[in-house]
This record gives sequence, structure tokens and C-alpha cells, in this order.
Amino acid sequence: MNIGNQCCLFWGIFLHISVCLGEDYDLDDKTGLGRSFDGIGGLSGGGATSRLLVSYAEPYRSQILDYLFRPKFGASLQILKVEIGGDAQTTDGTEPSHMHYEDDENYFRGYEWWLMREAKKRNPNITLIGLPWAFPGWVGNGENWPYSFPDITASYVVLWILGAKQYHDLDIDYVGLLRYTLDKRGLERVKIIASDNLWEPITSVVFADKVLQDAVEILGVHYPGTNTVPKALKTGKKLWSSEDYSTFNNNVGGGCWARILNQNYVNGKMTATISWNLVSSYYDDLPFGRDGLMTANEPWSGNYVVESPIWITAHTTQFTEPGWMYLQTVGHFTHGGSYVALTDERGNLTIITETMTHDHSVCIRPPLLPYNVTAQNVTFHLKGTFASIIELQVWHSKFDFKTNKTVLFQNLRPVIKGSFSIELDVDEVYTFTTVRNGHRGNYPDPPPSAPFPKSYKDDFDFSGNPYFSEAPNFADQTGVFEYFTNLTDPGPHNSTLRQVVTQRPVTWVADADQTISVIGDYKWHDLMVSCDIYMEDVHTGGVFIAVRVDKGGGVIRSTRGIFFWVYADGTYKVTNDLRGMTVLAEGLSGTRARVWYTLTLTVKGNYASADLNGYPLWKNAVLWEPRHGWVAIGTSSFELAQFDNFAIEALA
Repeated sequence: MNIGNQCCLFWGIFLHISVCLGEDYDLDDKTGLGRSFDGIGGLSGGGATSRLLVSYAEPYRSQILDYLFRPKFGASLQILKVEIGGDAQTTDGTEPSHMHYEDDENYFRGYEWWLMREAKKRNPNITLIGLPWAFPGWVGNGENWPYSFPDITASYVVLWILGAKQYHDLDIDYVGLLRYTLDKRGLERVKIIASDNLWEPITSVVFADKVLQDAVEILGVHYPGTNTVPKALKTGKKLWSSEDYSTFNNNVGGGCWARILNQNYVNGKMTATISWNLVSSYYDDLPFGRDGLMTANEPWSGNYVVESPIWITAHTTQFTEPGWMYLQTVGHFTHGGSYVALTDERGNLTIITETMTHDHSVCIRPPLLPYNVTAQNVTFHLKGTFASIIELQVWHSKFDFKTNKTVLFQNLRPVIKGSFSIELDVDEVYTFTTVRNGHRGNYPDPPPSAPFPKSYKDDFDFSGNPYFSEAPNFADQTGVFEYFTNLTDPGPHNSTLRQVVTQRPVTWVADADQTISVIGDYKWHDLMVSCDIYMEDVHTGGVFIAVRVDKGGGVIRSTRGIFFWVYADGTYKVTNDLRGMTVLAEGLSGTRARVWYTLTLTVKGNYASADLNGYPLWKNAVLWEPRHGWVAIGTSSFELAQFDNFAIEALA
């Protein structure tokens, strides 16, 4: 570099401190401060996005949690938002409700309670938010709408909040609910976010309704594209991007996250941003695979990946706290990119800059309009109470899309002048801060990635896994499959897996009319699966085992595969789809309810066979499509049924 021509001094990797002229930006608190920073967070749920996390063995499970929640280590998240399970498909699976039925309460189902406890253990100050995506059918009283009977819906959510405190000592900070119902149950401290959707119509309603204006603490929106609406600003309410990101977590995803974390405030004055999702802990081939801050979807191998969004988050969270104030002097650089600055009003200052180019920071939604970013020299002038600062710590990330030499969250030499200049290249993130204890946490590499075991068995004896209600590695797609202790059967089937949802839930995603839970390797095509089954409904009982199951999530209704069904009326069927529209074979099986049977389904190439209690029931050619997919179990309707002694032998 020609120092005479560039008027710059090179200090550290990629960092240029200079006294030359360039674009000038003042950071000043003399004219007052901006809005209060509320934090950066992750969302577990909406739905079942942390499903595989709980199946990790130690120490890997704790390491993943540390990268997410442990202060000054990784993402150091300040907010955790969880789904209030509603027994329904809400994107990548179902999460169990605390009340399957109106007279049923259980505050140990699922894994969100555990996750909130683990987050609080690492960061006692983390903000907790609960939001229902769906509801058990009884809440809708026969309608697919939860608000026809608002008292029932409000009471259902309030019981979840009370259960969190009573059974787990967790204080929920925010929900979306009626203020009156919360206050009546002594929950005045719980604040309301509305409406976890778009800016309108909630903004206009709050603006016009004094009662609602007094009740709502925060206007929370999904995927705002870093923009707000003028009327939302006029309400004087806190503005949050209460669900955002939802983008594949490669380096472009990291660039998306870097851009919106800054520009949600610069453009939209949003003081919190929450990522959907927290951690990609669901099967890759479900919808929105790897759309989390990190990836942890191989509990059988122990492998996980600390993706770039973790370290982009750290650029803000490790050097701020909720309650810090944004400066009014924030904005866009002349040649593209943005900067924000925050202070604790006690002398500390943190500046975060990003220069992400358009194509390297595209989020999944909404569409990103074209813009340009070029390399540039900028000079920050620290004024007001910041003029006396003589040293700022420097942390740097550089996305390299040409040679793949990306650098993430690297500590560089401090800036030692009150005002300083820096050459900003494209696709960079910098943090300049008075906070001195930032840390790039690290654990030894986890085990290497490996496919799902070709030989797999589960007898659903959950004595060794007492904290979770669901069997490892199963991903419920419609219905809920829970561990069950059969007190009336002290024999070999006293501990089973039971499908427990008996009424179609209230849901915004198209649940199937059948229940189904998937497991295994999506690439499997030749294999054998067997399972003991027990139908409880005498009149309409029906269960299945399946292979080559090709879909999940919100498109579960259109799932295809090879499904082997038996029914309580003494018949069987083999179909090419979950809906049972394409029948490959059918006949008499002699099966009835309340008797245990062993089903076995073997598929190799385009031939399949189905056995009942070890005796051949059917064997014939099957359709070539789909050629591969998961293994699954399920029921023919929303009904009680049990499963035991599940086994897979994959040939290819």
C-alpha cells in the first residue's frame, strides 16, 4: 500500500486507521439519545424446530446451548421466544400442548420448558416470550379459529404462564393475550406483544383504541424488511421485529442477518430482532432446512455446526445489554452499508458497522430491492460524552465469497484515537467498543457428520430419558406421539409410544387428516421396518407403518410413500400416499382393537411385502415414486393408538 497516496496506516488484518479525509460521521449524545435497545433473540418453535436438540448426548448438547445462550461466548442471546405447543403442525412439526383436552393439564410435555430453563441457567437476565401458533381442538369448540371464545383461549395461555412459574420457576415476560385476563390472574408483570403479524391492521387499531393502546406494550411484526410505517412510530410504542431471518444459514444467510440487525433500527426503529429459528434441529429435508442461527440436526452422530449467524449476533450481543440506548446519530454510509451506536449512559459506547452487498445478504423474505455498496473510507468523530474515549476494542468479520477465506468475529488491535478513520471493504462487519471482555468461545470439534444409523431400534422404555415426553429422533408431523406407561399391562408392553391427539387441532397449517411421525434418513430406499401396534378405538381404529415418506411440514397432506395399514374392522390396505387415495392392495387381516400385533414392511427396488405377526399378508410390485424418504408411523385419524418395539434395517 502506498502510504503517501492513501494517507493510511495499516494496523492488523483488514484494519486501516488513518487521519486522511473521507466521509465523516458524528457520534454524539449532546442532542439526546434514540430508543432503548431490547435485545436480539432466537425462536424455538413455529414449529418443532428444536426437536432433535434434546436427543443429543452430553457434552455436545450443553456445548450447543453455550454457543446460543452463554454470555461472552457465542451468540449470547438476550431473548428466547418459544412456541406454546398446540398439538398441531406449525411448519416443521407439531409441539405438544400442556392441555390436550379441556380437563387435562401437564407442564412437563415437550422440550420448551427444558430449553427455557437451560437458557436461564446460562443467562438469568434473558427475556422469555411465549406465543401459540396453534391450539388443541377443544379451544376452538369445533371451529378452526381460536378467538370465537376469547375467555377460553386467554385462560388456556394464562395456565401455561402459571405452569411455567409453578413447575419450572420461569417468569414469562411477554405474550400475545388480553390484558384483563392477565391482570385478573395476578400477572401484571407480563407484557403484551401485538400482533406478531404485519404492521397493519394492528397499528391503526392501537392508534384508534385507547384501551388497546394502554394494554399493548410492543408492536411486534414478522419479516418487516427493515421498514416500519409512520403510524407505528406515532403510537410511541416499542417496535420489534418479533420474527425475522428464516434464511439458509450459509454465509449469505450470515450477511442477511448482519444487514437486518443494523437496519431494523436504522430504517425501522425496531429495538429487538428475533430469528426464526433459534437452531436448525430438525431434519434437513423438512421445509426451511438449516434456517437457524446454527445447525444441530444429527444427535445420533453428535455433529453440529456453529454457523456464521452465531458470530454475527455476537458483534452486537457481546457488547450491549437490553436497556442500552441507541444514539440518534445512526444511519447509512454514503457508499452503502449502515452503522448503529449504543451506550449504557455510563461511559460505554459500542458501534456496529456492516457493508453487506445486495447479493450477499438476501433474506428469504421480503424481496430485497437493488442497492450498491462499494469500498469506502469513513471517519467517526466521537463527540459529547464520548469525546474523552481514548481506546475502542475492535472485532471484525469478513465474508469472502471468492476464495472462501471468510473470517468471523476476529479480535483486532484497538483504535487508540478519540476520532478514527477506517477503510471499509464490502461484506464486512465491525464492532468498535469500550467493552473489553468480548470472547470468541470455542470447544473441541464435535464428532464428524454421519448418516442416520442403518440399524435402529427403540422399545420406548423412557426410564433412561425422564425429562422428555417424546421418543428420540421421531419428528411428529400431525398428532403427538408421547411416552406412555400402561398401568393395566405389567407385561412386555407396559412402556409404549402413544398417539394422544383425538380431535383435529385449531391450526393455520394444513394438518393431515391422519397422524404421522417420521424418522430416519431421507435418502433411504431399500429397507425393512417393523413395529408392534395396538389400536384403542374399537370402531374406527387404524394404524400404519411406512417407508419412502417424501414430505413433511406444511405440505404433509400431500405426502407419498409406501404405507401399510391395518384396521380394527379386520382389514388391511397398502397405499402409495398418506391420504389413502392410491391403493396398491387391500384385503382381510383379521385385526381388531385392543390386541397387540407386529407389522413388518419390507421394500427393495420396486417390490414390497407386508407381514402381520410374521406371516406374509401381501407381496407385489409397487410404484417407483417416491424412490426414497423417511420411515413413519401413524394412525388413520385423530385417535388413541400405541406403538412398541420399533425397528429399522436399512439396506440402501
